[in-house]
Amino acid sequence: MTNSTSTTSRAGRREWTALGVLMLPLLLVSMDVSVLYFAIPSISADLEPSGTQQLWIFDIYAFVLAGLLMTMGSLGDRIGHRRLLLIGATAFGAASLLAAYANSAETLIAARAVLGIGGATLMPSTMALLRTMFTDPGQRAKAIGLWSGVMTAGIALGSVMSGVLVEYFWWGSVFLVNLPAMALLLVLGPVLLPESRNPATGRFDWLSVPLSMAAVLPVIYGLKEIPSEGWNVRYVVSITVGLLFAALFVHRQRTAASPMIDPALFRGRGFAPSVALNLVSAFGIMGSAYFTTQYLQSVLDKSALEAALWALLPSVPIGAAAPVATSLVQKGVPRARVVTAGFVIAAGGFVVLAFAGTDSLWLVLTACAVLAVGGVVVMSQIMDLAMGTAPAERAGAASSLMETGSEFGGALGMALLGSIGTAVYRHEMPASAPDVARETLGGALAVADRVPGLATVAREAFTSGMQGAAIGGAVFLAGAAVLAAVMLRGVEVQEPVEAEREKVAA
Repeated sequence: MTNSTSTTSRAGRREWTALGVLMLPLLLVSMDVSVLYFAIPSISADLEPSGTQQLWIFDIYAFVLAGLLMTMGSLGDRIGHRRLLLIGATAFGAASLLAAYANSAETLIAARAVLGIGGATLMPSTMALLRTMFTDPGQRAKAIGLWSGVMTAGIALGSVMSGVLVEYFWWGSVFLVNLPAMALLLVLGPVLLPESRNPATGRFDWLSVPLSMAAVLPVIYGLKEIPSEGWNVRYVVSITVGLLFAALFVHRQRTAASPMIDPALFRGRGFAPSVALNLVSAFGIMGSAYFTTQYLQSVLDKSALEAALWALLPSVPIGAAAPVATSLVQKGVPRARVVTAGFVIAAGGFVVLAFAGTDSLWLVLTACAVLAVGGVVVMSQIMDLAMGTAPAERAGAASSLMETGSEFGGALGMALLGSIGTAVYRHEMPASAPDVARETLGGALAVADRVPGLATVAREAFTSGMQGAAIGGAVFLAGAAVLAAVMLRGVEVQEPVEAEREKVAA
């Protein structure tokens, strides 16, 4: 009876304060995706990692995070999301301390892997607890809007923070900033955060853990490598293997007595479309970032820190995007129209990007801002739809599915749009250019001092590639807008309150 009656209560000051506490780990987890952008040179000089070790230092965090999201979301549903959050915060803090004072590349790689494990516990737990604390639909929508904005802004903020810290301190300081936030969470979490778990779970399905990782990691690895290396057979095989394991994982969830991801989640009208549209939204945001970050540094010839500071500007309107979208839905505008409009706005960002030249700083920043606003409008609304449709006791699994979809979408966006841009770049480069210059813009700039005029030609070719990718992205997101209008027609949040009351009454 307690669970049923609490579904109609409104959150007060305690819950909103707790939300502020939850935003801290979410911000840090999203920042850690990009926090090494400017620290890698200092790390390389200090620890002298091999090329392979340097790649692992950079990538292992995101790989472990993506591979364990579904496992940790399901585990939180069983043992309690607050408990898992506090365990993850302890691991994240300890790994941050180890990474800050790592004296070898191997130690830093291990620490980054543990950071990924901790991050995988924190992300679905924050959303699941948010679902528990904010049972009023209007308040939950506002809270999820804040969650979406913080997560999106954290990725941009991470690179800038690392640049500033490395400029004035040493590279380990980019990890030490995690400690105060995790300490605050460990102190205030037990006081402010409610426990949230599924009381009716069966035995944990351990076989699903390796199956989920075998499904996620090879696909994301292959998609991340394709933009820079091309459609190499090795990466195609990796993606194929991952998809085969994905089929096995789905079969396991449909046949196991206590599946990691309950197929009943997809019976809720609106949940499956939310997962698909969230993936598409991440496709657009991350696909554009692959080009714009290189454009700022290699085409406009700005330093890494300058590029990161300029890249912060498009994040400014993000703070207003989600609240405005939420306000429109609460005033009666159909959610399908708001989500469709978000995709149209994001597609408009790609259209603006398609007109960029080799000296179009403000136009590119405007395009990034429009893209980000459209993406956050979509993400905030479909996340609210998914979490409102999913029962509270399965909030961890639902959240982890949405976040795993974001990882897939981002990797797919970089792979497909990156491939378009690379193909145009190579077509535009003269046949007489050195082979290394025909491969990438970075390769061309590395040998530009030996070939007069090569840098100018390469920058123009890269900009042409970015324009081609932008046209492809605009077409893709315009199609997504049509898809959203069809899939979400008449779909609103259908609170699972009555089903819970009937279960309690029975």
